Amino acid sequence: MSERPRWLTETARSGTDTDADLGREPGVDAAPPRRPVAGGRRQGRRPRRASGAGARGAGNGRTPVARSSGAAGVRGAGGSGWRSGAAAISPSSRALFARRAAQVRRRPWRLGGVLAGFLVLVAAVAWAVGFSPLLATRTVTVTGLSDPAEQQGVAAAARIAVGTPLARVDIAGATDRVGRIPAVASVTVSRSWPSTVVVSVQRKVPVLAVKNPQGQLQVVDVTGIPYETVDAVPAGVAQVNAAADAADPEGIRAAISILQLLPAAQRAQVTQVTVTSADLVTLQLGAVSVVWGGLADGPKKLTVLQALLPTNPGVIDVSAPDTPVSR
Repeated sequence: MSERPRWLTETARSGTDTDADLGREPGVDAAPPRRPVAGGRRQGRRPRRASGAGARGAGNGRTPVARSSGAAGVRGAGGSGWRSGAAAISPSSRALFARRAAQVRRRPWRLGGVLAGFLVLVAAVAWAVGFSPLLATRTVTVTGLSDPAEQQGVAAAARIAVGTPLARVDIAGATDRVGRIPAVASVTVSRSWPSTVVVSVQRKVPVLAVKNPQGQLQVVDVTGIPYETVDAVPAGVAQVNAAADAADPEGIRAAISILQLLPAAQRAQVTQVTVTSADLVTLQLGAVSVVWGGLADGPKKLTVLQALLPTNPGVIDVSAPDTPVSR
């Protein structure tokens, strides 16, 4: 027969504990206490594993190694979750991130402020240049002419009002108005900051002086068109004697072309040009009368003329350069 368990014997010996003393309901059998097992552990209960890398290291005899904190966090002391990476970030790094975030938030406002300042600056410059009296026209200067009367005439033709903002002066209009003056060959109108408009004029150069049907003496330029009435023939300009009351325009142009062939020294010695037609032009070269003819064979005629002038003739006829005549 088996031996009776010790806990039953002890219970039977005491016999004094009632259900009420033990905190049990009446009539309910007490559960037998768990039997101790070797090693101090209770039978039927699995030992609880300590959480964390340190507990595992202590259980297997290894030195516990702390895990580095990362984006995934570290194991929490209580519960099975992970702490967020933000909890493991150092205070200095958190402050750096906060400053960068603040800079990113302020960037649109900063760009907007720069743009607004730039627009205000542009508007101020536009007002100062185009509308304010700070850069208004105070002087109109005419260059290229020595006669004060002609300078005043050009300034009046430009019609540039003093007090007009320099940026708003009608440069093209002033150029066109001055260019319509018959004696003007070319004109340039420019701004000279802060308050001056410069009108640069190049006057036409007279080549011949021609009498019109009314008997007035006019000068013509290289184009053969009369542009100005004068009282006397300008110095160094030859006068045209026409066979008719009015010089033939074709003959005038032929005479101008012939004069352009002569060297400058000899051209200055021509005092009169007789134009019978475009094919018969006669020059008075100092004391020598030169019958030139028309425009044909101009360089050859010039060569023959240069060869015959040293003979001091009174008349040289080079109209037929292959058979010239001098007397």
